[in-house]
Amino acid sequence: MTDVLTAKERGDMAEAMLPTAAHLVTLVHGDGGPSDVQDVLGKLSPLQKDALLVVLAGLVNPDQPMSAALGWLDFDETGRTVVPPWGEQTRVRDLAPGPVLDEDDNEHVDEVAVRKYAEGVRVMVTPRERLEAVRLCVARGMNYPDIDAMQGLTRGSTSTFISRTRRAYALRGEEFPELVRPHGPRGLTNEQAREIRETYALGGVTDLELAMRFGVTRNVVTHVLTGDTYTDAGGPIRPKRTQNKPGTATRKIWAVSPHFARAS
Repeated sequence: MTDVLTAKERGDMAEAMLPTAAHLVTLVHGDGGPSDVQDVLGKLSPLQKDALLVVLAGLVNPDQPMSAALGWLDFDETGRTVVPPWGEQTRVRDLAPGPVLDEDDNEHVDEVAVRKYAEGVRVMVTPRERLEAVRLCVARGMNYPDIDAMQGLTRGSTSTFISRTRRAYALRGEEFPELVRPHGPRGLTNEQAREIRETYALGGVTDLELAMRFGVTRNVVTHVLTGDTYTDAGGPIRPKRTQNKPGTATRKIWAVSPHFARAS
């Protein structure tokens, strides 16, 4: 088998390793011993072992505490500690090394890629470029969940990236670049406010996407669309969403429901 696999071949191999990964999990957690584990690993090629590592990593929740992930390694048969006594607050994610940022990465930052990432375009970026893009988004008034949503990332991905990058800088004794938020909302012209309203009225665009396009926060766009600001700019106004509050009859039903009645 060639050492170079296509993306589909890597995916097929990882899927094929699922039964082996499950077998190893059961062996390690009490159904076998070192010789059983060695027997399983000895039958695998180097490529299969690489795929197996990825599958096993995927079985671990990075946000679970280390005491849960490695609790089975706390003591050996003589009662001696095998691994440090992990605190309940130490997560698997906390022990992962930060992104690798080479000292000369500044010379290779693609400003076009940084700008596109900050505008919501799904482009490949280096850790250094991603950091610069996040700084640009923050300077425009965006928060981390906004960036996650914009890039289609799992909520918390950007926050975790920044935390790990801070740690990488600290380990190298370097000062982490400052994330500067705007002191106040950026202003729009009446023409821009009207364009925002007209673009939204055409459909197919969200408040966040418009905010990225015009370099303002989502709240600014929302207030423009609902007519709370730029009242003289013109353009179609979006009706405000009304909160669904329970009516009097509904509240009475809840009040007399046995599920909500106090025990006598």
